[in-house]
Parts: sequence; C-alpha cells; structure tokens
Amino acid sequence: PAMRCSGPFWIFLVPVLLCIIYLINTPAAHWSTRIREKLCPVVKMLFHMDECGHVSKLKKSLQLWTLSSYFCLYLHGFPMCDRPTFQVFFMFSGSDTGIGHALAKHLDSLGFVVFAGVLHKDGPGAAELRRSCSQRLCVLQLDITNSTQVKEAYLTVSEKVQNAGLWGVVNNAGILGFPADGELLPMSTYRHCMEVNFFGAVEVSKTFLPLLRKSQGRLVNMSSMAGGIPLPRYAAYGASKAALSMFSGVMRQELSKWGIKVMAIHPSGFRTGIEGTAEQWDRQEKELMENLPADTRQAYGEEYLLGLRNYLLHLPSHCAPDLSPVLGSVLHALLARRPQGLYTPGKGAYAPLCIFCCFPLWFYDFFISKVLSAGSVPRQLRASGDEGKNL
Repeated sequence: PAMRCSGPFWIFLVPVLLCIIYLINTPAAHWSTRIREKLCPVVKMLFHMDECGHVSKLKKSLQLWTLSSYFCLYLHGFPMCDRPTFQVFFMFSGSDTGIGHALAKHLDSLGFVVFAGVLHKDGPGAAELRRSCSQRLCVLQLDITNSTQVKEAYLTVSEKVQNAGLWGVVNNAGILGFPADGELLPMSTYRHCMEVNFFGAVEVSKTFLPLLRKSQGRLVNMSSMAGGIPLPRYAAYGASKAALSMFSGVMRQELSKWGIKVMAIHPSGFRTGIEGTAEQWDRQEKELMENLPADTRQAYGEEYLLGLRNYLLHLPSHCAPDLSPVLGSVLHALLARRPQGLYTPGKGAYAPLCIFCCFPLWFYDFFISKVLSAGSVPRQLRASGDEGKNL
C-alpha cells in the first residue's frame, strides 16, 4: 500500500518558501530605505544586488532551492492515498471501543481486510463492528494477556492471509488503572498495567512477526505521552507505556534489516473510554483503600483520598472527543511510504516532551506542577503548612 504523506516540516517549510519567493520577486527599492542603507558591503556582495535593486544570483539559487525542496517533498510524499492493487490485511487489538474501534471501521470502509481483536467477542463493541462493517472484517476474541487466545488469533489470521502476509499490526489494547500517587497504588495495579500495556503487546508482536516479515509490513504500538514524560498520578500507567516505547525503539532498529517498520504513537488526552466504568472504579478504589498502610492513610487523609475519585470523574472533560488526530497518525504509520518513528498527535502532546528534553528538570517539574495542579493537599502537609503560618 502506498500513502504518500508529508512530515511535520511541511507546515513550516511552505510559508517560509512563499515568503522567500515574495521577497526575491520584489525590488529591493520597495524595502525600507533605512534597512537598505544599513546593509554593509559584505551583505551587498553576498546578495549580488544590481543597480536597480534586484537580487540576481541569490534569486536564481533560491529558485533552485525551492524546486529541490518541492522535489524532496514529492519524494517524502503528500497526503493522498494510492489505492493498493492487492489485498491488504491489518490486525488490531483493543477494538471494543475508542481508537481501535474507530480505526477498524475506517480501514474497513477503505476496502482493507481487518482483523479486529476484542476483549469481549459478544460485547456491544464487537456487535457494532459486525453490524456497521462489511463482511471483510473479522472479529477475533483476543485477550492479549491470554497466551492461548493470542495463539488462536494467530492461527486464524495466518490461515486467512496465507502467503500474502500481514501488512500491519496495531497494539492498541491498554488500561489506565486508577490515577493516584505512586505511593498509594497497590502492587497489583503496577502488575496489571505492565501485563496489559507492555507484556501483552510484546507477546502479540512476537507472535505476529512472521506474518509481518512476509510482507515487510508495519508494527504500530499505541503508547502515550505519559510514556515519554513523567506525569503525576500516572506512575503505573506511565511506567508500562515507557516500557512499550523503549520496546518500540529497539524493535525499530532490529527489524529494519527485515524491511519491517516499527512506529510508536504518543497521543495526548483523547476520550477513548480507557478510564473504564464506574464499576471498575469502585473495585480499584476499594483495592487501593484496603492495601493502604495505616500511617500512609493518616498522612494523606480521607479528603485527599476521596479527591482521587473526583479526579477520575473529571478526567474525560479534559480529553479531546475528536479522535481524528490520533487516527490520522495511525493511518500515516500504516500506509505512508516513509512513516515516522514517533508520532505525537493531539493538543499539548509535543510541547511537554520538548520541555522535558531541552530544559532542566526543575523547570519541567515546575511547568507540570502548574499545568497539572493536584488540587487537594495531603493532610500532613496541610497541618505543617498551617503551623508554619502560625509561626
């Protein structure tokens, strides 16, 4: 499949080129007289200005550069999808809801053969896929933490694709867990996040790699911005996604010799339903409370602990309902001739990563503390703060 699409530099390069073309086609006499008088002889010699105030050699060189830039853009590609002339197969995990569900529908509408792995084959998400999609789409029972189901899914897919191979595997299945301070989270939450978000994705990748090798296809891992930068209350989730991101990077290097491309997606907050249901929240909150040591519960206080549930309740309101940015990134990763190794779709996904990489850690911590204000304060800290004010 060939989908030619430009990279992020397209957004910055085109306006610069247009400005340069405008300037080099405008007589220098039209520029500010004061600026022109300030040009030193060295700059004039560099620009090769003639007596009429035109730029001659620079104009030709920049026009050549403009043409070469557009040629590079053509090689990199434009966002137009060329229809494949052969049958193309994709396999997704986590297609019950959210990104995987929307992506399975969209690729099916484009005429591709989609294997949609779902946690509940008889659930509402699977029923919706069967109802709204074509007969090409195949719903697979796929709990990625169940090795038997992973192997059965592999046998089903390999029997269907045979020698054609599988063009794309998207490890989309994941869980959020209960957002809370890392000290408060029970070890079972850490283990569950790692089991689903990391070990499950690794097992699916290893199992389906023989089919990707046949077609020199794509492996796309759905990580998170929490997997690239530290975010408060996401210790378990962020650690599992960071492991997945590192796995993606290593596999990208190792599988390149086989012609397989590996991409990681680091989206910001999108309303995908990953936070779970109220029933799951109750169970997770109960487990958290039951495993808290007495001194920890005393230090944080009941008000702070109850505020964790409120944070989870308001989380969807801070997430974008439109999934198109992340869907576009996944489609580009699957179909572009030259996909990027890392995608950061969504509002605010790239800026914190740049700050984390380019600024001192104390500045990043200060920035995150202002952006993600914790709200309530643990009881022990409130008490010590009140004592300091009294003094």
